[in-house]
Amino acid sequence: MSPLPEHLKYAESHEWVYLDQDGVAVVGITDFAQGSLGDLMDVSMPEIGAQVAQGDDVMALESVKAASDIFAPLSGEIVEVNDALEDEPELINDEPYDSGWLFKLAPSDTEEMNDLMDAPEYERMIEQ
Repeated sequence: MSPLPEHLKYAESHEWVYLDQDGVAVVGITDFAQGSLGDLMDVSMPEIGAQVAQGDDVMALESVKAASDIFAPLSGEIVEVNDALEDEPELINDEPYDSGWLFKLAPSDTEEMNDLMDAPEYERMIEQ
């Protein structure tokens, strides 16, 4: 497994998030999560404009093995989805920390970032 990006924060449910230069939260799933799911076949995106709370089930990924719910690591409003995933869900498998991002949200409370794990904490969790 490749080293975890240090600039990201991680949820127990295997999502990652960071705030971009405009303060928008970019969300994806970890390499560990995509590896557990296997080859992704379909992505059901959240609605732009949807209000979500931290921990809400916001979308689903379907793989050859299973369907998996994806949760919001922060509360806020969905402002963008990664349209490229509709035609190429495998981007999540190939580049989970780059072009395989899932959605962006305008966070309503950036203090919730403090509830998430840093890379070493997440690494310890997945090694157990």
